[in-house]
Amino acid sequence: MPTVKLTAEQFKNEVFDYTTEKEWKFKGDKPAIIDFYADWCGPCKMVAPILEDLSDDYKDQVIIYKVDTEVERELSSVFQIRSIPSMLFIPMDKQPIMQAGALPKDALKNVIEKELI
Repeated sequence: MPTVKLTAEQFKNEVFDYTTEKEWKFKGDKPAIIDFYADWCGPCKMVAPILEDLSDDYKDQVIIYKVDTEVERELSSVFQIRSIPSMLFIPMDKQPIMQAGALPKDALKNVIEKELI
């Protein structure tokens, strides 16, 4: 399953509606990773194929979303994205974890294995 581009509207429908909810309540049916990126960002370009690989490796267990920070400024603001890439790891029944920086594949697999599934 390829990574999925996510708009603010889709985020509110599929992940969490920050306009109506005060407490975090994930709407998804499996854990997720949200990659906040920009097309001009070198480290983001390095992480993109790794995330595509991981979306194949964990296709039935984790969904991987991508948010273009240049297009989805509202989402970038809500999550206070200051550097990219930044990733939001969303377990099913715990608080999400934000991690800034380009993580190598083994580190991403480790987070998926230990925190998400």
